[in-house]
Amino acid sequence: MLENGGHRTAPRATGLDLLLLSFQTLGIIYSDIGTSPLYVLNGIWSPTGPIPPAEDVIGGVSAILWSLTIIPLIKYVFICLRFGTREGEGGTFALFQGLFPPKDRDPGYDRTLTGDSVIAGSKFSSSAKLPSRFRWPLLVWCLLGTSLTLADGIFTPAVSVTSAVSGIAVALPAASSRVVPISIAFLVALFLSQPFGTSRLASVFAPVTCVWFLLLGATGIVNILSYPGIFRAFDPSRAILLFVRTGEYDLLAGVLLAVTGCEALFANLGQFNMFSIQLSFTFFVYPSLCLAYLGQGARLIADRDAVISNLFYKTIPGPSQGALFWILYVFAILATLIASQAMISATSSLVQQMINMKSLPPIRMVHTSERLQGRIYIPAVNWLLMIATVVVVAAFGSSTALTNAYGFAVATVMFSTTVLIAIQMRFVKRWPVFIAVLYFVVYGFFDGLFWGAAIEKIPHGAWVPLMIGIVLMATILFWTWAKGLEDDFDAANLKTLRHFLTSESGGKLYLRNDTPLPAPMPSDEVVENGGGTDTDRSEEGEESTELADLPQRELARIPTFAIFHKLTGGRGVPHSFIGFVRQWPAVPDVVVFLSVRVLPTARTDPSDRYVVDKVRTVEGFYGVTYYLGFREDFGVKVEEIVDHICALERRIDPRNSAARITKVKRAVATSTHIVPHYYVMSQPVASGKLSRVINWIRGWLIEDLYRPLSTMFPETENWTGPADEIIRVGVNAFI
Repeated sequence: MLENGGHRTAPRATGLDLLLLSFQTLGIIYSDIGTSPLYVLNGIWSPTGPIPPAEDVIGGVSAILWSLTIIPLIKYVFICLRFGTREGEGGTFALFQGLFPPKDRDPGYDRTLTGDSVIAGSKFSSSAKLPSRFRWPLLVWCLLGTSLTLADGIFTPAVSVTSAVSGIAVALPAASSRVVPISIAFLVALFLSQPFGTSRLASVFAPVTCVWFLLLGATGIVNILSYPGIFRAFDPSRAILLFVRTGEYDLLAGVLLAVTGCEALFANLGQFNMFSIQLSFTFFVYPSLCLAYLGQGARLIADRDAVISNLFYKTIPGPSQGALFWILYVFAILATLIASQAMISATSSLVQQMINMKSLPPIRMVHTSERLQGRIYIPAVNWLLMIATVVVVAAFGSSTALTNAYGFAVATVMFSTTVLIAIQMRFVKRWPVFIAVLYFVVYGFFDGLFWGAAIEKIPHGAWVPLMIGIVLMATILFWTWAKGLEDDFDAANLKTLRHFLTSESGGKLYLRNDTPLPAPMPSDEVVENGGGTDTDRSEEGEESTELADLPQRELARIPTFAIFHKLTGGRGVPHSFIGFVRQWPAVPDVVVFLSVRVLPTARTDPSDRYVVDKVRTVEGFYGVTYYLGFREDFGVKVEEIVDHICALERRIDPRNSAARITKVKRAVATSTHIVPHYYVMSQPVASGKLSRVINWIRGWLIEDLYRPLSTMFPETENWTGPADEIIRVGVNAFI
């Protein structure tokens, strides 16, 4: 069951379970940061540039070690992980939801159709921690980081796979021209495999990544023996002196590559828990990475121009075509494919979250695992990622050129997280102001240094992820705004049943003759019920003059099961129901008004998914709230709703419920989903000198852009069940 007022708690594990959970983190969380040794040192010192002196190498390795210590270890592992939601979720979206959680509201309010409700629901205890005027600025800030993370989904596979494949040029110099085609072949195969799911492959992710880290640590130890003086890199002054001595601030852009993937430590908190991530990173991942970078630095000082062309593969102990070389080569490719798979899965999960939060159009999603709901495949996202990744690899042509464009998104997300954590310290944790300010000053300084260095790379390729991120952010903000206006219209037009329906003893229902009707659709619009034109409509809010003097119309009951979807929560029934009974003077035997509530938790337990109330005054009418986590997709099961209705009837009247239960089960044989289809139109909102321009732009955005898109991507896109079981009732919506 859901705990703490309707929310789930973070997963707990101790003893051997904690060790197993820590082991499983290796294949999911650390695959990105774990493949960074493939390209970091060459990202600092170009293979075609001058060979750095020993002191510069020690300073560069020192900067890497202290970046790993300050950012992933201290900031993320020991600070950020403590700021997950009470459900155990992490990431920028979770931080934003912590600042602006759902409003306090009785869950039964959504199921109140006539002013009364059988079952009283408990209140959610969450409320906004900041004034509402800060919501949009922080949302824009959060979405900028999120959009750049999506852009990062293109560059992570491109950089990591290309860097791994480039090792073939070390063993076989003649194959150097084939690095790009081979990399593209691996990437295309990876994306083509997505429709088949990754459940079976995922079981080998952790063992492969574990072996990869062991190989990194072991080769690092061997390489350190070539120049033990590299241990001076643990002195932080060496890093500071490097930048003072050289004045090359942009070296930090290369150092930044060492912490790519650190955001995954926080974003994947919900799949594991704080202690498992702290244990695995502190005692296994962090030491392995430090040894790898120390070893590469030692070999660069000892062998200089013999290894500068490819610092990872050239520093593998033994001959260039020896057994250890090929073992590391194979595991490097496997590790980068795992990192790419993790990024593809994370991108799909992030898109799913935004679809559920109505920040993106509802594009089609497919589950690839019968057991794990989190394993999803989004065809449109997969093919767009594949095309973009292949184009990026072909356009940049080498791993060195790709690293110039890589890292800007990482620096932006790091800074975004710092801002949101500082605000949470003050307004959610209620810590003293000086702690929040101290945290922001310290980590804002470090993140700002990296961000500034990444910005300098914009002319050299970083403009590509920046451009992609800005386009994605604009798309997300536009859809969030327009969809919010449509939902506000829907919520404002909910009607209470007793305002247009009357009932008599014996179960007869009548439609009141003064019932206001939904606005008519344009003449070329039809109600998708078999082709009938929606002609029996008058302007919204006005009475039908033809029917004003007629007696109340009796509504027949037909043996079917109808689910009327309330697109927004609130008291009352949607006006699609009014339009439905006006066009057909009949009411199904069983009428369900379904509200959907997305909880600030990743998953909901099946036993908590549906809550049902019965309308006392109208027989056969029920209010249902469908709960789902923000990482779950929409999947209403009519059979589960029926089970809850039958259980409710038994509780209300154990002796006389048999007949009603039989009627419900008979009606469900022909079930139908009914949703409103809004023909949106913009209403003027501005006045003054620029009102005509503002209203024209607003009208263009809503009527020429949002309207066709909302038709192309209907709310029913990811619903289960045949399309012919869905009826769309057309209604004008002035938003």
